[in-house]
Amino acid sequence: MFDFFKKKKKSIVEEEKVVEPTDYTNVEPIAEYFKNETGVTFDNQISILTNKVMTFCRQREISSFSKLLKMVDEDAVIKQELIDYLTTNETFFYREFRQIAQLVELVKNCEHAVEILCAPSATGEEPYSIAIALFEAGVLPSKVKIVGIDINSDALAKAREAVYKERNVRNVSDEIKDKYFDRDGELYALKSSIKSHVTFRLENLFDPSFVNIGKFDFIFSRNMFIYFDAPTKIKAKNILESMRKNSEQEIFFGHADQL
Repeated sequence: MFDFFKKKKKSIVEEEKVVEPTDYTNVEPIAEYFKNETGVTFDNQISILTNKVMTFCRQREISSFSKLLKMVDEDAVIKQELIDYLTTNETFFYREFRQIAQLVELVKNCEHAVEILCAPSATGEEPYSIAIALFEAGVLPSKVKIVGIDINSDALAKAREAVYKERNVRNVSDEIKDKYFDRDGELYALKSSIKSHVTFRLENLFDPSFVNIGKFDFIFSRNMFIYFDAPTKIKAKNILESMRKNSEQEIFFGHADQL
């Protein structure tokens, strides 16, 4: 009888969960891994990165940065979750519109159909702005193919949904809003007449397979280089330049992108 209770007590002890010691002291290997994979550097934001990655780990009961590093190297799902968590996608319609206006004139002067790349596309405001501006200028939808890419899958899901808040359309006139959006309270849902002309793809600029998406007549890459260090900027610029159909056509970079 006493042996029974001894065995039962032992089994309970064996079932107790082993608590792994936490170690969130050195985020540098994560920063290096993230830079190598995405080009994004946190050299001047290590304390911010530490706090963000610590929160990411605690939400998923990952006990240490070293364990996280091992997981992202082996698990594509957790790797994408980390990319989504650490990349920001705040933008709005008609941002730096002067460049979009320049593109409109270039497309109008083309006798052939054109392909346009937005890298990154974030939550879709830029490629959709380009589509609206082109169609407003009388460019036929059949003449234009727009592709938006990003490494953030959450951002691309929002881009495909295309439902925006007031702040995202603050630069858009009421006339354009009424024409291309369905309003529901403080939300603006883009109409399918625009959504259907933009294709979104989850792509990493630095992945060797990226070149397989083809070449483009015009390339927008605005406000991406601000996250790169100097060598990574040069590498990214060379990759984008290789994606041009016409080597003389300049890429549209953002005003904040210092090359």
